[in-house]
Amino acid sequence: MNIPIDFTRCDPSSSDDAVKGSLILIVDDVPANLAVLGDLLHGAGYQVKAATSGRAALRYATQDPQPALILLDVMMPEMDGYQVLATLRKDPATITIPVIFLTALDNARDEERGFQHGAADYIAKPIKPDVVLARVRNQLLARIATNWLRDQNAALEAEVARRMEENELIQAASIRALAHLAETRDPETGNHILRTQGYVRLLAIKLQHHECFAETLTDGYIKMLADSAPLHDIGKVGIPDSILQKPGKLTPEEWEIMKTHSRLGSDAIEQAERDIAHPVEFLALAKEVAHWHHERWDGRGYPDGLIAESIPISARLMTIADVFDALISKRVYKDPMPIDKVREIIVGERGKQFDPDVTDIFLACFSEFAAIAEQHSDG
Repeated sequence: MNIPIDFTRCDPSSSDDAVKGSLILIVDDVPANLAVLGDLLHGAGYQVKAATSGRAALRYATQDPQPALILLDVMMPEMDGYQVLATLRKDPATITIPVIFLTALDNARDEERGFQHGAADYIAKPIKPDVVLARVRNQLLARIATNWLRDQNAALEAEVARRMEENELIQAASIRALAHLAETRDPETGNHILRTQGYVRLLAIKLQHHECFAETLTDGYIKMLADSAPLHDIGKVGIPDSILQKPGKLTPEEWEIMKTHSRLGSDAIEQAERDIAHPVEFLALAKEVAHWHHERWDGRGYPDGLIAESIPISARLMTIADVFDALISKRVYKDPMPIDKVREIIVGERGKQFDPDVTDIFLACFSEFAAIAEQHSDG
């Protein structure tokens, strides 16, 4: 992603005009010191506000307009410079204002203490005008550069977020288009993809803190699983209409052809993986769901006869979601079953067709699955 940035705007040499007119708060309990500093800074083109105590300084620091820089005497009665600086750094409204200590102390330990509190610089007393003006200018330029970088980072983050959202929308639309393509071959499935997507998402959320699933079912995984769920039957585009839409029972030969839709779907997704330069976790998950959502816990499913925990979690969740929806829905070869009857069938398949733990969660939240079915009903 190439976003043009004018880095010349953060060049300090181009920011001198912005520095002029900056408001500087000077804090000293000696009026004569304030007068000297005030005259020096006024003469250099700065605005100046003076405070004779730490408490006054804290009050002025939060008023509009806020100072761009604070020159703070260390040795003051009642509240010394270290206490003032510590308070400034605790307040979100003043935490970023740079502070230069003014001190007559000539001790490396005192200087180190000031920097530990968050001081930006030190100026020793008696002051040297050229030193004061140079350090004031440097700190103001540094603040301008810092603010510029912060704004640029915010702009970059906003642009990245916008593009990620746009990519997710494109991905979701592409998935939905592919899933609907499969549905055009099997028109009676209606809102099947919406319902199964809802079931799978709900199952994953309910199982997220289960000891057997917690490591896998992270928030990111659940989102990808729900996004990929509509592709579980994409392989049906390769099944002849004479089989896919047959109103009666399939012959053994036809059933073998019908079962190939799981491999056809995973093969198509795998081909898409080969066509891109880097692995995409979403596609890997979609391939799992398409390939193994007809496996059974007892090992009598297809296409690979996987058994128990060897079946990926994604496919175990899709299996029960897919079967539940197929049973409650009208198909060309069957009428919908009453939901209570469907519940009995699922109870009977616990540990046979379905993962027992997944089945238990499904049954515990059965009313919520029924609500999803009602929300996206075909009728």
